[in-house]
Amino acid sequence: MSPITEITIVGGDRYRVEGDAEAVERLILNAARGSLMELAWLTEVETGERIALNPESVVMLRGVEP
Repeated sequence: MSPITEITIVGGDRYRVEGDAEAVERLILNAARGSLMELAWLTEVETGERIALNPESVVMLRGVEP
């Protein structure tokens, strides 16, 4: 099974995405350092859908057991 990271954003919504916490953190930081309003694209575990998060809205990352 692949690693899963739970992301909490401003307002308390949580998303479980594919990837370990360090890799997800890197994607979010790269988006934050990119051009204005660059989003971090991730794959949601439950739906398999690609989602885009604004790096400025991320409050917490947490690795979870698959």
